Amino acid sequence: MNTIDISYIGLAVGLLLLALPVYFFHVLGVRLVRSTVTAAVRMVVQLFLIGLYLKYLFEWNAPWINLVWVVLIVLVAAFTVTQRTRLKYRFAMMPLFGGLFGSAIVVGLYFLVFVLGLSNPFDARYFVPIIGLLVGNMLGVSVMALNTYYDGLQGERRLYYYLLGNGATHVEAVLPFVRRAVEKSFAPCVANMAVMGIVAMPGTMIGQILGGSVPGVAIKYQMMIVVIAFVASALSLVVTLYLADRRSFDVYGRLKDIRKKS
Repeated sequence: MNTIDISYIGLAVGLLLLALPVYFFHVLGVRLVRSTVTAAVRMVVQLFLIGLYLKYLFEWNAPWINLVWVVLIVLVAAFTVTQRTRLKYRFAMMPLFGGLFGSAIVVGLYFLVFVLGLSNPFDARYFVPIIGLLVGNMLGVSVMALNTYYDGLQGERRLYYYLLGNGATHVEAVLPFVRRAVEKSFAPCVANMAVMGIVAMPGTMIGQILGGSVPGVAIKYQMMIVVIAFVASALSLVVTLYLADRRSFDVYGRLKDIRKKS
């Protein structure tokens, strides 16, 4: 089965659909018109650029180039999470880089070597999209978890110091905040996993079917993508919180000034 290509005229016609929600936003006075148009333009430009550099990555297919690409996207992801959580760079960048990079490499290579059985797991055709997918999924979880963790610590300092004052170790004192952060960031992931295939038709599976794969193969890939994205996000969050926690408190267990001034 051959994939039906979308012509540039067809693509332009498809993008015109965005005029409908933009019109509704304008009529209702919702302040999303400019941001929607800006987001759409950025999406188109960014995806065309991705298509351009992926073409060369696939042509070169060099492991060291692929690893350099991973480092770059992880740096961008860490920078994005730091901005969205308003954390200071010296507290968040290294923990985020360690959590995102380590988890993406470990889980990605596990999938490519032990599940797909590739003799060359750094083959750009497989390595690049899998690592990119994992980093993208980890980004959203990291933003939600770090925001929840540090909002809790800053908003409930008295609880933290009360626990310390009553003999709790540092780990025991921060555990309620860690637990809340993990629950809040992973609740949507668990909910999406529970209804996948019944309520929601996953985009990866649909894309593979449209691309010519038989449904059985597409379903197996979708299952594994959900699993590795979930596992990588969990591993990344544990590593990031551990490393960030070590930078966030002084020797007396007091929370440092870790947030940027708004």
